[in-house]
Amino acid sequence: MLHPFKRSCVLPLLLAAGVLGGCSLFERTPTPATPAAVPDHDMIGAIHAAGDREKSVIDVNPLRDPGVSALQDVASTDEQAGRYADAAAKLDQALKLSPDSPDLLQDRAEIAIRLKDFATAERLAHQSWSLGPKLGPLCARNWQTIVEMRLQAGDEAGADTARKWVQQCHKGGVPRY
Repeated sequence: MLHPFKRSCVLPLLLAAGVLGGCSLFERTPTPATPAAVPDHDMIGAIHAAGDREKSVIDVNPLRDPGVSALQDVASTDEQAGRYADAAAKLDQALKLSPDSPDLLQDRAEIAIRLKDFATAERLAHQSWSLGPKLGPLCARNWQTIVEMRLQAGDEAGADTARKWVQQCHKGGVPRY
């Protein structure tokens, strides 16, 4: 049995603990201060837009082997249907036939993005640029791919450098009056 003095001290402590415990039942949990979810950035859309915006005097379109063209067309159909692995396989077959084709390498880089294989996408875009005309729409798509991959990696400085290269893909025409 507790001494009366100890009993009088214990009762207020139990009462205080009960009140404080009850308060926590009604306490609002603070909402995290995170920004609202931003919809996914359309990397492929940005890459295609860079190529579409490029109205350079230079636009190289190489002659294509009919077998390579057929594989490229099927890969495009697969991509539009969301069958990215199938599109990648078709483009890989086409690259076996024409391994130094800059436009095929860029198309494969874009499929790598859809497959979330960002390291491969950046490597293929660099390879496409090194083999390509270094001017015009393909060049702009190459460098915009690199911009997107640098942003994906959290490398803002690398993305800024690549943006400058996108601008260097433009070759203005001679003004005609």
